[in-house]
Amino acid sequence: MAMRLPAHLDPDLLRVFAFIAEEGSFTRAARRVGRTQSAVSMQVQRLEARLGQKVLLRGNGTVQLTPHGQYLLERSRALLALNDEIWSSFRAPAVHGTVRLGTPDDYAMRYLPQVLRRFADQHPAVEVEVQCAPSSDLVERLKAGELDLTLCTEGHEPRRWPSMELWCGPLMWVTSERHAPHRLIPLPLALAGADCCWRRTATQALDREGLRYRIAYTSATLAGTHAPVLSGLAITVSSVAWVPEGLRALRPDEGLPALPQTSILLLKARAPRQPVTGVLAAHIADGFGQALRRPERV
Repeated sequence: MAMRLPAHLDPDLLRVFAFIAEEGSFTRAARRVGRTQSAVSMQVQRLEARLGQKVLLRGNGTVQLTPHGQYLLERSRALLALNDEIWSSFRAPAVHGTVRLGTPDDYAMRYLPQVLRRFADQHPAVEVEVQCAPSSDLVERLKAGELDLTLCTEGHEPRRWPSMELWCGPLMWVTSERHAPHRLIPLPLALAGADCCWRRTATQALDREGLRYRIAYTSATLAGTHAPVLSGLAITVSSVAWVPEGLRALRPDEGLPALPQTSILLLKARAPRQPVTGVLAAHIADGFGQALRRPERV
C-alpha cells in the first residue's frame, strides 16, 4: 500500500495571505503579486478551505485577522523566509570577488548591517570592503577609482554622474526636548564640516532670513552633532529618520526658516567590478531603501 503523504500548505497561498495582512487590503496585496483582486480572494478562500478555519475578516473597507489568522501569520512568515532562502541558494548565480563600498558612518551603523548580512548569506564568496567617511570624501574616492559603490547625501554627487535615490525626506531643525537653545541669540549651531551640504543649506536659510547664528560645534558625523544638542548647547539639522530620544524637530511656528527635502543616493563607479558591484547595489537598493522609506526615531 502506498504511503499517504501528509497534508501541506501551498506557499503561494501563504504569501498572498501575508501580503493581505501586511497591507490591510486585498487590492494592494493583489498589486504586489500581479493578480486581480478576485483571484486573490479565491486564493484566500482556498487557504481557508484547506485549513478549515477563517483567517481574515472583511467589513467596512477594512481587513482584520481572526485569532486563527494571527496564529498563522507569524508561522507563515517563518515558513516563507525558509522557502525563499532555500530557493535563492539554488537559483542565485555564483558570484565571487571583492566590492569596495563607501558609506557615511551614520548610514553604516543604522542600516547597513542587515543589508550586508543578507548579502553574505546569499553570496558567501564575495568580500565587501566597507570604507566609512563623510559624503564629500567618499565621492572623491569613487571618482578616483578607489570605490566601486558609495552611499552619499544628495548634493555631493558629481555633475552628470548616474545615481539612484534610495530615500527622500524632509530636513528639519532639531533641538533638545529639555532645553531651549533655539531661543538663543545668536543661534548656536552644531553642524558638520564646511563641505557638508546640510550645513550650507542651514546657514543659507538663516542668512536669507537675516537671523544671527554661530557655529558652536563641528563634527564629521550626525551622531557627533547630536551630542551638544542633547546637552542643550546648540541646535542642528537632521532628517526626521535620525532624531534620537531627547531631541525633537522644531515646529514651523518656532521661528526658524523651512528647510528643503534631502535624499540619500547610491552611486556606482564608472568602471565597477561586475557582477559583484551590481549584485550588492541591488541588495542595498532593496534592503537599505526599504528601511529608509519608513522613517522612525532612533
